[in-house]
Amino acid sequence: MFNTLLTDFRIIFDRDPAARNWLEVLTCYPGLQALIFHRLAHGLYSLKIPFLPRLISHIGRFLTGIEIHPGAVIGQGVFIDHGMGVVIGETAIVGNYCLIYQGVTLGGTGKETGKRHPTLGENVVIGGGAKVLGNINIGNNVRIGAGSVVLRDVPSDCTVVGVPGRVVYRSGVKVNPLEHGSLPDSEAEVIRALVDRIDSLEQQVESLQGKLSQCLVVNCDPPSSANYASCRLQD
Repeated sequence: MFNTLLTDFRIIFDRDPAARNWLEVLTCYPGLQALIFHRLAHGLYSLKIPFLPRLISHIGRFLTGIEIHPGAVIGQGVFIDHGMGVVIGETAIVGNYCLIYQGVTLGGTGKETGKRHPTLGENVVIGGGAKVLGNINIGNNVRIGAGSVVLRDVPSDCTVVGVPGRVVYRSGVKVNPLEHGSLPDSEAEVIRALVDRIDSLEQQVESLQGKLSQCLVVNCDPPSSANYASCRLQD
């Protein structure tokens, strides 16, 4: 367990540019503190010791704002950044080197028993406020955009955004997990397509108006309204 906690500690310096020294990380990073409480509680939970694991988990939640059930399995090098409001359910599995932001829920979808929470692969990034619900599998190197709600399995090397979550990007190329600004904006793409369509229709209307004006000038004797009515559109 010590080596795992050491990896949890070191990964913070790799992923958070605000981390300056070891004392600051130990005392001011609730994500690391929550993992320390959890790894102790999970060890006792694995030994089937009653009550005490849940009590330790509850104390950790009170002190950090992060709720991790002692039954959850969390790999090494996991970084919970900011952390307030994170909830990780009893049967959730989090792979090595995952990055989880504030407000994330790894939860269930009902009152079923057994495996009912998500399984995350390695190097998964979950943006702030995202919800991953149910007994689903999230592949390696997956990025889930902030505020997304994921209810289905996601293959490896994909980017998921939206409510409900949908895959909008597939690639085997690894990306920097801190570059949230590079997530594709599917809503913006739809709006851009609509704007392009409107521009095309406006050009067609202007073309038809030009032909109509030309017809009126060539075939009509102004200003009689009767003559206007008798005009025919010519190509």
